[in-house]
Amino acid sequence: MATGWVILIVIIALLAGVALGFFIARKYMMNYLKKNPPINEQMLRTLMMQMGQKPSQKKINQMMRAMNNQNQEK
Repeated sequence: MATGWVILIVIIALLAGVALGFFIARKYMMNYLKKNPPINEQMLRTLMMQMGQKPSQKKINQMMRAMNNQNQEK
């Protein structure tokens, strides 16, 4: 009977560790992406130039604002 309890405790501890690790990793990545966004104004300007558009500062600011608003909704 003691072996059954040990196995049960190990399984519960393993599941709790996996769940806790997942939520900690998720929180860390969300904070990291908030502090270091994957795209900045220079990248956006280069992307628009590659697509054949002439990027004005107004258009770049508008697109950055739209991306920031979309990130805040999540």
